[in-house]
Amino acid sequence: MTSRDELMTREGKVVEAPNHQLYRVQLDDGPEILCYATGRMRRFHIRILTGDRVTVEMSHYDLTKGRIVYRHA
Repeated sequence: MTSRDELMTREGKVVEAPNHQLYRVQLDDGPEILCYATGRMRRFHIRILTGDRVTVEMSHYDLTKGRIVYRHA
């Protein structure tokens, strides 16, 4: 498990939600990555829809996948 210091945080927009577990997010920096919602977001039934602004955490080792940690209002 990586520590919080090693994770990069980026913001983006949800482009596609093919199912309730995976989301395709277009980052503000340019690339489009595949993301999943954190366990806490699933636990509290926070819905993520197409067009929502989100904050994503990514590892330095794999820049094509990430984890959605926050949905902006």
